[in-house]
Amino acid sequence: MPSKVTNRPVTDVRLLLDTHVFIWFLEKSHRLKDHIDSMITESDEAWISVASIWEMEIKRASGKLSYDFDPLDAASQSGIEWLPVTVRHAMAISDVALDHGDPFDRMLVAQAQVEGVTLLTVDARVAEYPGPIRLL
Repeated sequence: MPSKVTNRPVTDVRLLLDTHVFIWFLEKSHRLKDHIDSMITESDEAWISVASIWEMEIKRASGKLSYDFDPLDAASQSGIEWLPVTVRHAMAISDVALDHGDPFDRMLVAQAQVEGVTLLTVDARVAEYPGPIRLL
């Protein structure tokens, strides 16, 4: 007997944006290709980690990063949800190799692995980790 055809997607598109992707998406930067912007906009769920805002604020305070938006308001207005750092995420860090020294990137990898979401990154070193990671 043939299966019933439905309009539901076969799989949900669940994305975790790395810090650069988040900033570029909100700033509508030319560095983020249109199809990636559409992928984020049309995803079932788009997340930004609390670890990313932590990184952004540290870099902004040290003068290494500037942006002209409020991350909380901008994420909310664009439909991006905040992913908290949980004990499960922190414990999963031990499964993420130390090859990449950036603790924020390692947390994003752990979160993507634990949550089963695709991490969108512009960092080739991050993309070398196993799991649901897509290099842009």
